[in-house]
Amino acid sequence: MLVLSSPSGAGKTTISRRLLELEPGLSMSVSATTRPKRPGETAGRDYHFVDKTEFGLMINRAELMEHAKVFGHYYGTPRKPVEDTLAGGKDVLFDIDWQGTQQLAESARDDLVSVFILPPSIAELERRLKRRAQDSDDVVAARMAKASDEMSHYFEYDYVVVNRDVDRSVQQVQAILHAERLKRRRQIGLGDFVKALRGGA
Repeated sequence: MLVLSSPSGAGKTTISRRLLELEPGLSMSVSATTRPKRPGETAGRDYHFVDKTEFGLMINRAELMEHAKVFGHYYGTPRKPVEDTLAGGKDVLFDIDWQGTQQLAESARDDLVSVFILPPSIAELERRLKRRAQDSDDVVAARMAKASDEMSHYFEYDYVVVNRDVDRSVQQVQAILHAERLKRRRQIGLGDFVKALRGGA
């Protein structure tokens, strides 16, 4: 499970999309949310859009691996699709905040790799948020106010990438993914392979 977190506008969604294009063994975890669908978003691909009642039922039924309230809306990761994807031998990419990452770490620390994406500057972060033109000025101001708190959690992550250039940042996250896949404990069947090598096979 590869987690990317960042303040809004720092680039985690852009990096996530590029990674999915470049890495065939990587699948995106699609979060459930109570927030309204934005223009251009597709239900089931970008988010599973549910109402607050259904979200509450998902929590009660223990169907979410993690969940958090962000800017007045609830977000959470449905458990079954993630477990099915991992069981099928693919890695799962998460675009979630520090609260969700903490919850995942509590339940699946050995199978989790976390990366925090930082903007090159506060001025650039604000510029990117305004350039997106998805949010009102009030929402942009709220996201900027929250960014400082979100960035204070960087030390809880395994890796930190400063997103000065998106191509370079994608390469850095790819390097992290490839290195983590090569860790001894993640290489399934390695013991049998070495045994066969030692036996002359």
